[in-house]
Amino acid sequence: MADVVAALLPAIAQTNPQDSTPAVMDQRDNQFVPHVIAVRTNTLVHFPNSDNIRHHVYSFSPAKRFELRLYHGTTAEPVLFDKPGQVVLGCNIHDSMLAYIYVVDSDYFAVSDPLGKLELQEIPPGEYQLLIQHPRYGKPLAKTLTVSAGSVDEELIVLAPLQPDPRDIAPATELEALFKRQGQ
Repeated sequence: MADVVAALLPAIAQTNPQDSTPAVMDQRDNQFVPHVIAVRTNTLVHFPNSDNIRHHVYSFSPAKRFELRLYHGTTAEPVLFDKPGQVVLGCNIHDSMLAYIYVVDSDYFAVSDPLGKLELQEIPPGEYQLLIQHPRYGKPLAKTLTVSAGSVDEELIVLAPLQPDPRDIAPATELEALFKRQGQ
């Protein structure tokens, strides 16, 4: 399954200075690209708009509330994600645009590829909480792990059935469908 976020949270808290490598959540073909990203706490995220129409990006999520009013191109200022948690993104103009940013208090995280595979490398020995999240899974799955020096472990994790993807839900009314067609 694509877009699964796995993060190893150290038992001993880390300090997270601002990450010098910004992340990017683009807008192309009236969609956020990629659909899911994961970033370390205190990372700047750029929101370029590669479409030939304007978008109005926003989030009301507790981990980060913000809005980037109607814009096109790369004029929007990057946003600092300074609290851990799931951030749901939307566009005030195009309701079908939906994406997720997972902000984690760790340097050890990854997002699964289209085949559902991901890899966490160079993990120092110690106690960790493995946190597994997916936009359609609901509550995160947490599991305690011990990483030993020089160990190479493979973990198969089976998730419960997923909730429907909101991007696949048909418009509620003909008027909403008309607006969606006009926005494309």
